[in-house]
Amino acid sequence: MISRTFRRRVWLVLCALALGLAPFPVSAQQSVYIPITGAKKLRLALPDFKIGSADPAANSLAQTFDGVLWNDLYQSGLVEMVSKSFYPLQQPGTPTDLGGGALAAWSAAPTTAQRLVFGNVVVGNGALQVEGYLYDLTQPNKPFVLGKRYTDQPTPAAARVIAHEFADAIIAALGGGPGIAESKIVFISDRTGHKEVWMMDYDGANQQQLTHLDAICYSPRLSPDGSKVAFMELSSAGSRIRVLDLLTHRYARFPRLGGTNATPAWSPDGSKLAFSSSRTGDMEIYTINANGTGLRRLTYSPGVDIAPVWNPKTGAQIAFESDRTGLPQIYVMDADGTNQQRLTMSGYAVSPSWSPNGEALAFSWRRTGGGEGNGGAYDIYIWYLANRNYLQLTHNGERNDFPSWAPDGRHLVFAVGENESWQLFTILADGTSPAKLTTAGSNTMPNWSWH
Repeated sequence: MISRTFRRRVWLVLCALALGLAPFPVSAQQSVYIPITGAKKLRLALPDFKIGSADPAANSLAQTFDGVLWNDLYQSGLVEMVSKSFYPLQQPGTPTDLGGGALAAWSAAPTTAQRLVFGNVVVGNGALQVEGYLYDLTQPNKPFVLGKRYTDQPTPAAARVIAHEFADAIIAALGGGPGIAESKIVFISDRTGHKEVWMMDYDGANQQQLTHLDAICYSPRLSPDGSKVAFMELSSAGSRIRVLDLLTHRYARFPRLGGTNATPAWSPDGSKLAFSSSRTGDMEIYTINANGTGLRRLTYSPGVDIAPVWNPKTGAQIAFESDRTGLPQIYVMDADGTNQQRLTMSGYAVSPSWSPNGEALAFSWRRTGGGEGNGGAYDIYIWYLANRNYLQLTHNGERNDFPSWAPDGRHLVFAVGENESWQLFTILADGTSPAKLTTAGSNTMPNWSWH
């Protein structure tokens, strides 16, 4: 039987995970602050798309499309958006509008753009049609890079989807790999009176409640194919792992394992879940097949091992947090539980998240002095596994926790808050361009989709 003292300890650990609490002092970490320096961003001009029809809905749909596309490209981290106040007077809608000297005007001062995105919006015959183009202005003789045509229902939701799809196509054409405009984020929100699982677009739009359990839900994790979300449900009957199928909106059968079961995480191929369980005493890391078979214990340490996350590139390693030596620290082990290594050597380090390329871990870390002159705050850090150097991303003096990488490897989502008041933000992996995603209720534990 699990003692009352142990139950209280596990509950405090889960509260710390949920609230970012660290009731202990910390000591200094000896390492090096490594800033990120990237290539100079391309200057990109994006005039409003030309309205090519007299339908009264065209104007509002074009405004929705223009706003979403601008924000997607601005948030990409790849380009510098040229202010519209510098644009030439002519608004191009098709390539023929850029004949003569019109094209050169976009690369000349004061615009001095290197890339130009333009197009047109037409509403008619019950459909919304958008044509979009990407031009390379440094190649005036052959500027064409990309051309797309989209047709959908004439609704604001469709205009948003088209803008996201075109933005991702532009990012790919610019060499930015997979875009994030069509990606999703799941998170926990109490805005309806209970901590339930919610989902939203990467930019905070279309927030919708996924669970209606009237219980306490923690640590949601999207499956690699985006079809399922695993999470912890805490109720009067105890805690267990739940798996919700997002296509059927039904819960998959998953075994009750006994004890406290928390922080599930999917393997890169979606075949397994890693999680933490007290079924044999203290909290240890286990893996299990997605169908509930093949339970396997990986850790055998005193204390609490929790919050596992797979290396999404190889699936061969798992990072996790453990207080086996006192305060929580970040550890890495092989996926079979062997070769366990401690990364952080002091402070209070929790909530690891592995970058898509497998080369870095993000986590929340409180260090003596708060890192770089931050007074003991909890900040988001990136730890580079090859050389054990790190980068501090947040410097706001608040509690920052639960980082999760975007599929492009250039963005992270995380929670900022105190006690029962938390909101979600995204940030570039160099610490710039923070964007607030939520405002209603308290929102925490975000997880970005794999694609």
